[in-house]
Amino acid sequence: MLNTDGIPVCNKSSPSDSTAFIPVFQMETDDFSDTTEVNPLGIYDPSTTGWLQGKECKGAEHEPVNTQQTMQKPGININSILMTKVEEHNKKVRENPRDINAWMEFVSFQDELMRGPSPYASKGEQEVRRKSLKLILEKKLAILERAIESNPSNVDLKLARLKLCTEFWEPPALIKEWQKLIFLHPNNPELWKKYLLFCQSQFTTFSVSKINSLYGKCLTTLAAVQDGSMVSHPLLPGTEEAMLAIFVQQCHFLRQAGHSEKAVSLFQALIDFTFFKPDSVKDLPTRGQVEFFEPFWDSGEPRIGEKGARGWKAWMHQQEKGGWIALKPDDDDDEEEIDEDQEIKDKTLPKWHIWLDIEYSREARHWLPWRPDKTKKETEEDCDDPERQVLFDDLGPSLIRLSNPDLQRQLLYSFLQFLGVPCTSKLFPSNLYIAMDENNIFDSVLSDEKPLTSVHFPLSGFNSIGHMDTMLRRRHHIGHHKEGEEFVQNVFHVLFLLFSGKEKCNLSICWLQYEISKVLQCLQRKKKKKLKAQGRKSKKLAKNLLKAPDNRNHLSLWKLYAYLEWLLGNIDDARKVFDTALGTAGTGGLKSPQLCSLSLLYAQLEVELLESLEGAVTSRAVHILTKLAESGPYVPYSGQVLSVNVLKARKTYEHALQDYLSKTPVSDQDQVNDANQLVNLVGCYALFQYLTVGIDAAVLIYAQTLEKIEAPGPQKCENTEESSGIQDFPTALEAVTLLHTNLLRFHMKISVYPLNPLREALTEALKRYPSNQSLWRSYIHIQRKSHSASKARRFFDGVTRSTNSLEPWLFAIQAEQMRKKLIENVQRADVGEIHSTIPETGLTNRIIALFEHATQSENGTHCPLLWRMYLNFLASLGKTEKSKGLFYKALQNCPWAKVLYMDAVEYFPDQLQETLDLMTEKELRVRVPMEELDLLLEV
Repeated sequence: MLNTDGIPVCNKSSPSDSTAFIPVFQMETDDFSDTTEVNPLGIYDPSTTGWLQGKECKGAEHEPVNTQQTMQKPGININSILMTKVEEHNKKVRENPRDINAWMEFVSFQDELMRGPSPYASKGEQEVRRKSLKLILEKKLAILERAIESNPSNVDLKLARLKLCTEFWEPPALIKEWQKLIFLHPNNPELWKKYLLFCQSQFTTFSVSKINSLYGKCLTTLAAVQDGSMVSHPLLPGTEEAMLAIFVQQCHFLRQAGHSEKAVSLFQALIDFTFFKPDSVKDLPTRGQVEFFEPFWDSGEPRIGEKGARGWKAWMHQQEKGGWIALKPDDDDDEEEIDEDQEIKDKTLPKWHIWLDIEYSREARHWLPWRPDKTKKETEEDCDDPERQVLFDDLGPSLIRLSNPDLQRQLLYSFLQFLGVPCTSKLFPSNLYIAMDENNIFDSVLSDEKPLTSVHFPLSGFNSIGHMDTMLRRRHHIGHHKEGEEFVQNVFHVLFLLFSGKEKCNLSICWLQYEISKVLQCLQRKKKKKLKAQGRKSKKLAKNLLKAPDNRNHLSLWKLYAYLEWLLGNIDDARKVFDTALGTAGTGGLKSPQLCSLSLLYAQLEVELLESLEGAVTSRAVHILTKLAESGPYVPYSGQVLSVNVLKARKTYEHALQDYLSKTPVSDQDQVNDANQLVNLVGCYALFQYLTVGIDAAVLIYAQTLEKIEAPGPQKCENTEESSGIQDFPTALEAVTLLHTNLLRFHMKISVYPLNPLREALTEALKRYPSNQSLWRSYIHIQRKSHSASKARRFFDGVTRSTNSLEPWLFAIQAEQMRKKLIENVQRADVGEIHSTIPETGLTNRIIALFEHATQSENGTHCPLLWRMYLNFLASLGKTEKSKGLFYKALQNCPWAKVLYMDAVEYFPDQLQETLDLMTEKELRVRVPMEELDLLLEV
């Protein structure tokens, strides 16, 4: 961001008279009284006093103005220091014209030139500031032009130049420059990402079809580079991974624009194209393979997720033999069709309200692509809404070849997360701030009541497909409608056929986690009736998964099943499942990662039932952790724990931890397993110490472990997911920190304990992991208890300056909003006169300032969630006109986000028609056109 507080710099072509740029206030009189407001002691001479009053002495008008010298102590001349630096930079780039960093530093240095102390800059003379800012921009541009002359093929310099030009040029000129740049470097995926985002966020030229075809063009071009058919440009490292990231970004773009069917079709097509490719086409270039894929796609054959899908390869084999034999259709068609006339439940509601209800309902029910049902003799003409059909032309250009098995798996997990299935990994976090659009990152699922076992969903902040409601209404339903749930089920069945062993088990875990996530949502919203039905379905799936021969001895699945029973309130049944699993798990003890993980969760759940630490030494939790350390066969709890066993277990834990901390992993896979195991071991040992000795002993274990594990720097952490494909776990350090902070939170819940150790642990961790939502949730949760906000504000300010992550901004805003709510509740309380201990002054302005800064940050500018929160806040203050202005400003940056338009319908109901016209113009998906709504209301 450019610094606008600057010193005026005279343009060479301007008149030499400095007053053309700098108004100099002439003194009316020489008479200075000995003491004035600016000279209370009477010790300054007239020229100094005049300067302090912002005036200039008479004798000085013919002398050159040198603000720097006047401001500084005698003997130090800032101008000469700056000039020396300018000379140094010039020398550097003259001697090493190929040194890109030197050029970039020279450009950044121009801001330092502007930042010099100047009494004029603070006087608010906008004209002066504007001219000096323009001059600095021109200087920067001139430096970059010189740099590009010396390094004509460097993309970073050209990008920096383009970024500057946004200040001067109109969008059409900018787009032309971008097109030139892409034409020169068609093989650079990072450049493509920036170009796509630029075009996607240009409101004046934006339309969904235009941007969608641009994504197709980008992927087709990169595929040609990958194939080697674009001879002029070499393949850059990391291209395949970047192609998958761009593909996922395209799917999220279509989902956010309301074109869910196209997004689902894209995923279906690429999964079929990747995993079910016939051997006969594997050696062809990508476009050739796509040509063979088209007849399969248009054949009416079931696709991934649809009933009876067999894949491209099987279809191709069958075609060679003469096609499938037509089978008699099943008669089990009991689909609950909702008639159109049932869509309006209450015609007395305002028109905008009815529109939102139907739009949301159709978004939730119709996200699957429509296909003619041949058993019902349907043809393509039978579709009420042609937009629900997806043509091959919309997705063909985006099909790419993924040869890396890790990336192939990443594609599957991206699709599952797209459908709302919580998987274990964060995918492409750097690119997906533009896909963040759901206000659920602040929802702490059970974390306030159960801090030890609170659940963290890796991709909260994203609407899953079919969920698109306004900020005020939040989600209507849990999971998907019947057709959507069947689709998810069919996807898993197809994926089970593709994999075996560990990967198949990981998919089973994902599926069970999805069921548990729905149970958690029912608990969170206190929907008892829905919870009962959901519980039955989830338990049935868990039992079926555990019956599979591959899964019977997989403790991770047993762990999830037991946790599910516990969440449903069946504590005794859950204990039986845990005991059975531990009994059949063998005697691996502390060397078995799965056994440690299972025992840790079981012990944590038991600890959460305790109301105090009295008698904890003989509790069931201590029994579980002691038995784990003994490495013998597990015996269920009988009501007591022997002291001698506790002493032995402590020694065993101590030695095991020392061994792990001094161990050096052999391979990357070993490192993953060891880090996983270390986290579970530390968790078990610390919990054991907590129950048998006390909180200080547990904290000591965490402190020793954190010291021993070498901590990577924050930059390294932020990029780990980008560089290494799927991460099976957060880094060991991050996971240990989470265990540490959760234990402290639990202890504070059941006994008296100072807040400082927890605050310090969280601040240290957040400096290192600024994008960890769980840690931020804990941080703002404990800040609510503090009357002084200044510490937290300083901390938030420090973190936002040192990282590009958006989470610190989002949580800083949330913390201030919670504070505002708390104060309003106190002040509204009907208990007579209140002397508030918390000053309310300026909280609203502070929140608005935070929003302004966040939306100007690199990742915040194009984040729909941030704009939605800002719009919601202004609307809640009742500032309708300001909110309308902000809505249009949000569209300038995120014109593709349908949820923004839906929010606007709720905040500005009188503008329903205008908003729908705007959506139609930009080709966003409107499922209920105004004409149809009028017809429905007439019936």
